[in-house]
Amino acid sequence: MNSLSKSTTSYKTWTSRRAHGKLLLSFPSEGQPTASVTKPTRAPSVAGATTALVLLTALNFVNYIDRYILPGVQEQVKHEFLLTDHQIGSLTLWFMVAYMATAPITGLLGDRFPRKPMIVLAALFWSGINFLTATVHSYAALNIRHAALGVGEASFGIFAPSLLADFYEPDQRNRVLTIFNVAIPVGAALGYLIGGTVGEHYGWRMSFIVSAVPGVIIALLIAACMREPERGASQHEKAKLEKGTVLSLLSNKAYLSSILGYAAVTFSLGGISWWMPSFLQRIDGRSQSSAAYIMGAITVVAGLGGTITGGTIAQKWSRTNSKALYLVPAISAASAVPPALLCFFGPHSLTLYGLAAAIFLIFLGTGPVNAATLNAVRPEIRATAMAGQLFIIHALGDAISPPIIGAVSDRSNLNIGLASTLVTMLLAAVIFFNGSRYAPPLHAEQPATA
Repeated sequence: MNSLSKSTTSYKTWTSRRAHGKLLLSFPSEGQPTASVTKPTRAPSVAGATTALVLLTALNFVNYIDRYILPGVQEQVKHEFLLTDHQIGSLTLWFMVAYMATAPITGLLGDRFPRKPMIVLAALFWSGINFLTATVHSYAALNIRHAALGVGEASFGIFAPSLLADFYEPDQRNRVLTIFNVAIPVGAALGYLIGGTVGEHYGWRMSFIVSAVPGVIIALLIAACMREPERGASQHEKAKLEKGTVLSLLSNKAYLSSILGYAAVTFSLGGISWWMPSFLQRIDGRSQSSAAYIMGAITVVAGLGGTITGGTIAQKWSRTNSKALYLVPAISAASAVPPALLCFFGPHSLTLYGLAAAIFLIFLGTGPVNAATLNAVRPEIRATAMAGQLFIIHALGDAISPPIIGAVSDRSNLNIGLASTLVTMLLAAVIFFNGSRYAPPLHAEQPATA
């Protein structure tokens, strides 16, 4: 037996090892013990991934409801504090400033610490801020409150997509983020409606108190039911943060194309969303309540339809073309321009049709562009990458477009002010089309057989 054992040990053996989705052969030297099989990083279970997607999407609904409560009650706020339109607009500005200032910090935290507890804390924090809005009795306190809301929501917006990316493989992320981003149009529309309805009957402060409750409930469910995936688990690789990895984002053309294109879209979409109720009142002759209801209804129907349709098209197209996550947003941006022009300058009978078509087409690219951002970077810097995206799309997008539209409107009219933003939609299409050249492959190479 000893002789046989020696002979076996000295004989060259081979072991299979899977690394980055490929089968590698390893031959130990004579006299060395046989190498053990290196197990891949275990991918999360389907049940765990589904639980995370459901809970995080639910929290994203609450996120956008809370964000759009203020526009629904801002007339009441304006009259109580005797504010000008400029002061009302500054509330959103401080929200965006806090949002952008928080993003780089939370991005670094998200790449170094578990994201689940930080998501829970962020949700409890912004829910608490909403609840304490009942104690606000000055404009300065209202500014502080709205800035604090930006801190909490920026944290969630960075942590959640990077966590979902570790649950789902690259070719599934478009579908998953499309589901996650359904919350944008639906949550925004519900924010308008909840704010306006509750505020009208019980006062504007009660609107914020009501919106605080679901955030706390979902945060507790996440704490109890959702687990933290290992970084890089969906790609069967160990995520390791190395010196210079974060700086590599500055030379990552696929990543830069996705966030700069998204910023150009956000410039136009953010400005139009802010000013369209005023447009419907001034140009289309509608009452304030009618304009708010129409905007809510069109946003939820057209926005939801566009988000689902764009995600579905990109999911099917990406099976044969990895550039689909860039091409769908490019087509989305370019095709939205004609109906938008019809809305702004066409006959009144076609205003709402043009608006609905433009919103539908703009939202086609929502899911794919976020998936493109995550797929363009390594697992260990996804939170930082999302932080960079949030910072850029707001700094170059909806933080500056509403006042620009207002300035153009003061010198001409609101039609021209709104139409001026469409230049960036065409710019977005060019950026996305060009970025498709750098799109990374979506499907992992199949493992070889021995």
